[in-house]
Amino acid sequence: GCNPLAETGRSKLQNQRAVLNQQILRAVRMRAGAENLLRATTNNKVREQVLLELSFVNSDLQILKEELEGLNISVEVYQNAEETFSIPLVPLGLKETKDVDFTLPLKDFILEHYSQDSSEYEDEIADLMDLRQACRTPSRDEAGIEMLISYFLQLGYVENRFFPPTRHIGVLFTWYDSFTGVPVCQQNLLLEKASVLFNIGALYTQIGTRCNRQTQAGLENAVDAFQKAAGVLSYLKETFTHTPSYDMSPAMLNVLVKMMLAQARECVFEQIGLSGIRNEFFTLVKMTQEVAKVGEVYVLVNTAMNQEPVKENIPYSWSKLAQIKSDHYKALAHYFIATILCDHELQPGDDEDEQEKALSQLYDHVPEGLMVLAVLKDKVQRKQLGKAHLRKAIVYHEEALRVCGLCKKLRNIEVLQEVLTAAHKRSLLKYAQQETEDDFLSLIQAPDILPKTEHKIETIAPQFSKVKVKDFFHKLGPLTVFSAKQRWTAPRTICLHHEAGELGFSLKGGSPVQVYCLDPVCSAASAGLKEGDYIVSVGGMDCKWLGVNEVLEKMRSVGKQPIELEVISCQDTAASLHSKSATYSMGMQKTYSLICLAMDEDKIDQTKKAPLKLPFLSWGTKNRQKAASTLCLPSAVAGSSQNKKKLSPFTLLNTESSLY
Repeated sequence: GCNPLAETGRSKLQNQRAVLNQQILRAVRMRAGAENLLRATTNNKVREQVLLELSFVNSDLQILKEELEGLNISVEVYQNAEETFSIPLVPLGLKETKDVDFTLPLKDFILEHYSQDSSEYEDEIADLMDLRQACRTPSRDEAGIEMLISYFLQLGYVENRFFPPTRHIGVLFTWYDSFTGVPVCQQNLLLEKASVLFNIGALYTQIGTRCNRQTQAGLENAVDAFQKAAGVLSYLKETFTHTPSYDMSPAMLNVLVKMMLAQARECVFEQIGLSGIRNEFFTLVKMTQEVAKVGEVYVLVNTAMNQEPVKENIPYSWSKLAQIKSDHYKALAHYFIATILCDHELQPGDDEDEQEKALSQLYDHVPEGLMVLAVLKDKVQRKQLGKAHLRKAIVYHEEALRVCGLCKKLRNIEVLQEVLTAAHKRSLLKYAQQETEDDFLSLIQAPDILPKTEHKIETIAPQFSKVKVKDFFHKLGPLTVFSAKQRWTAPRTICLHHEAGELGFSLKGGSPVQVYCLDPVCSAASAGLKEGDYIVSVGGMDCKWLGVNEVLEKMRSVGKQPIELEVISCQDTAASLHSKSATYSMGMQKTYSLICLAMDEDKIDQTKKAPLKLPFLSWGTKNRQKAASTLCLPSAVAGSSQNKKKLSPFTLLNTESSLY
């Protein structure tokens, strides 16, 4: 990872984000305490004082939220350092987390579950903690991506080794919401895995915005990075459903995927026009359709950002930037087609049919009374339609400038203002260059332009298999046998004596080998060996990873001396899951995940048997075949109250399912 003390622009932003998260946490706690006191007291004077305090706290939270939004729109820090004249792209900030100490929980679990000396695994635990700490400040390149993916894959091993489905081992993970700053705290490793995936996608967006958009290679890398970011976020949405953090909710992830694909589409358009746009009929037709496609995808992004429940927490400046880009690129489309009509009159040697076909593909319909071929041939009609497109382009440019001026955060981005102003002036100049005529006689309205593209933009699924990682806790044995789901007896020492060269049992399996066909009257059975036992050591030498031939070879190497074996027996693991998961989540909206946290408010008739409460994080049936671990909430809770209080984004939920 990067040096966390480095004074780079990106590190300063992340440090500011961490400070804001702590301030939001304190304010939320104060608000929660005031709300509890308001519910508990009947003294009117106390109620007045509490209401006054609540108004101050709410104002403070609103200010902190605006400051966090300012960090999310600080796009200049992430752009390429080279001088550029392009509209900035929006990256995602990395989710912040608290330190986690794996030492005691993992050492206790190794001793209790695996019956091994936990002091032998101190280096492995330290490596895991170092890797997690490095992942908090990943470098903004492929090495940083590889490190995050290696930690994500390592968590798969850790989950299988140390997190049994029947209980928690006492490791508490805390991650802060990227948009609200509200912390979510759980003992479930799935929160850690989902948050790391989010940061992988966020780092891809930062890599994409950092690419040099003045070169062909830079734009290709930017397109690739945004497609990969969309792929990771889409994988997160499909694999970890109903996560308890708002920035990873399905609705929010759906918007973020759309935004990343739109930015990839924007880079494709810049790539096409990088070498310059020739003022030629068919070239301009192609550019018109491509830029209209960019405008269309940003319209969809803006629409998605203004839908509930995303609208309340998506940064306001992001929504306005999407609206500005949709207007800007639609204006460019009308400018290009106006240039076609105004600058390219039909010449005797031109192919009329090809030009008519190309121009017809730009329109869903032409204005009443006009025919495409007639427009191409008639100079007056051609100029009138061209000026209509220019007027529409100017309207879109002015709307983009107006929206930009209304948003304080966007108003301060100089390059955005420069690009919008330059495009507006170019359209005004083009309009002024046309021959003066009585515009009152021209009632033609410019038709909408049909978007079309020859370049396919789609999500690129994460390629986890390309990153090779080694299980830190490889010494515990093969994961198929030595996992948290399996339980065994403590290792037993069996002393074997040769009986006419026979052991009295056979070995089978891969690693570790298993005893079978045990003669019940042999000396091994008398010494305590059982059918189905796993051999983990021969003569003090670990053999968990050895096959049958290697184990037999070790036995033969002892000669006529008694053979000391260490064996374990598998125990029955048919245990039920806990009915609840310890969860601490502040201010998460009920709309997508926290409805089950109010289960303790349900009034259960004491004369009736209370139904079992479903776990906050349970195995999803829909995605069980897709992924080994799935965050999934129950869709309904038996006996739940119909009248629940509406939760605000910063409400502290005091339930027995929450930890503080």
